[in-house]
Amino acid sequence: MPICRFSDAEGNPQFAIYEGSRICPLSTLTDTPVTQAEVLAGGAKWLAELPKPTESQWQPVPDKLLPPIDTPEKLICIGLNYRDHAIETGSEIPSEPVVFSKFNTALVGHGDEIRLPRVSNEVDYEAELVVVIGKTAKHVSQEDAMNYVYGYTCGHDVSARDWQKGRPAGQWLLGKSFDTFAPVGPCIVTTGELADSSDVRVKMHLNGEVVQNSTTAQLIFNIGELIAHLTKIMTLHPGDLIFTGTPPGVGAARKPPVFLKPGDVCKVEIDGIGTLSNPCVAE
Repeated sequence: MPICRFSDAEGNPQFAIYEGSRICPLSTLTDTPVTQAEVLAGGAKWLAELPKPTESQWQPVPDKLLPPIDTPEKLICIGLNYRDHAIETGSEIPSEPVVFSKFNTALVGHGDEIRLPRVSNEVDYEAELVVVIGKTAKHVSQEDAMNYVYGYTCGHDVSARDWQKGRPAGQWLLGKSFDTFAPVGPCIVTTGELADSSDVRVKMHLNGEVVQNSTTAQLIFNIGELIAHLTKIMTLHPGDLIFTGTPPGVGAARKPPVFLKPGDVCKVEIDGIGTLSNPCVAE
């Protein structure tokens, strides 16, 4: 079952079962408070064994949700990983994954504001499927890689193009790491519920208009390949997030270009997961 994180009436973060319009706090189903480590270690089997919520245990979903993973150690991003997106940018098809990262201070949840920085005039949108790592992984084979995935969530790789590409040598890390530039949510769906991520539709809605629309069948490097490649270099830990790349239709590739402005609302919709919504405001 999908899970999310929210702030309770006392301001304490809690995990909950997520059903779109309502949530059931896990604390009402367990004898002790549930930690992130327990959720990730338990996987889909642990969730399935929880008592079935009664009607009285459900409550309306809040307008804002916390990021479904608390302060992941790594936010890893893959560039130019959709074949149709690489073509629209005029780039060569990569021969190996293009890897960059974001900082944790960029992380926000469903309903939170994307703050458009005063030092950028070219903030762009990128809808992405995000992988949530469930087990420590190092030197993992492609064939075994999916055993290390806990589940998936929606992600938005917000990007300041005038920093990413317009600064000396291209400042990818800075252009991608402004505060609020990594919305994720609203929930995590386990691999037990989304068993096949190889052809999942990914959309971006900008002010109600669909501006990105493709499927993960267009991925140049699939999730197993990405995990195998990354774990040659680094150890992945439970809770690490991998943004798997964005479909075509980004604002910078449009004619004329379309960049985010205060008042815009971005919604990342991924089949089998849900919709991540974030309004844009001026810093």
